[in-house]
Amino acid sequence: MSSEVSARRDAKKLVRSPSGLRMVPEHRAFGSPFGLEEPQWVPDKECRRCMQCDAKFDFLTRKHHCRRCGKCFCTKCCSQKVPLRRMCFVDPVRQCAECALVSHKEAEFYDKQLKVLLSGATFLVTFGNSEKSETMICRLSNNQRYLFLDGDSHYEIEIAHISTVQILTEGFPPGEKDTHAYTSLLGNQPVFEGGNARATGMFLQYMVPGTEGVTQLKLTAAEDANVGRRQAVAWLVAMHKAAKLLYESRDQ
Repeated sequence: MSSEVSARRDAKKLVRSPSGLRMVPEHRAFGSPFGLEEPQWVPDKECRRCMQCDAKFDFLTRKHHCRRCGKCFCTKCCSQKVPLRRMCFVDPVRQCAECALVSHKEAEFYDKQLKVLLSGATFLVTFGNSEKSETMICRLSNNQRYLFLDGDSHYEIEIAHISTVQILTEGFPPGEKDTHAYTSLLGNQPVFEGGNARATGMFLQYMVPGTEGVTQLKLTAAEDANVGRRQAVAWLVAMHKAAKLLYESRDQ
């Protein structure tokens, strides 16, 4: 990929909305698949009472809109200012208690897991039904839209075109299967099964523009218990978190 194309993908601009300043992609087509659109605010004329505690709005009881859900609340029910990175806000913005809790939980993804995905990790990669594997570095692109696979060749998989994610695990108690799979169809709420299991790999199915059907690949962490393997396992766990956010973005 040329540096010019890369720069175009990653370009940002500062815009002002009724909710605050946002740092958004210069080209909308290159927006993060984990992002959320700003909600339509409930019109003031349709909101005479707090939508949480039912307090009547008047000169003393002020009306506020939650920047995440767009509903109307009194100061008491909408007092928290919390970072809302999925909407690209530069500064923390006012949110109701329920939305603030969700945004706090998402902050862990942006503070920890996203950095792991951007840094990348080394895997044995198997394409389709091939019996051959290639050692490649897998990482998320800076604009969060692509998975980059780099080895002897370079591949790009658009996150939005991924239809199935399976995190392969091991480490179940004796008597149970040694290998289990967590499946996210990205049309159903994903659930990670097996709290004591250890991630060992990932299976992906995705659409390639201009082709019919789906393509698949498998990522496998190296067997040796060194720093590289730990990094690969951390990357798989981060991808599990990313799959959840991707599901929520599609369900919006």
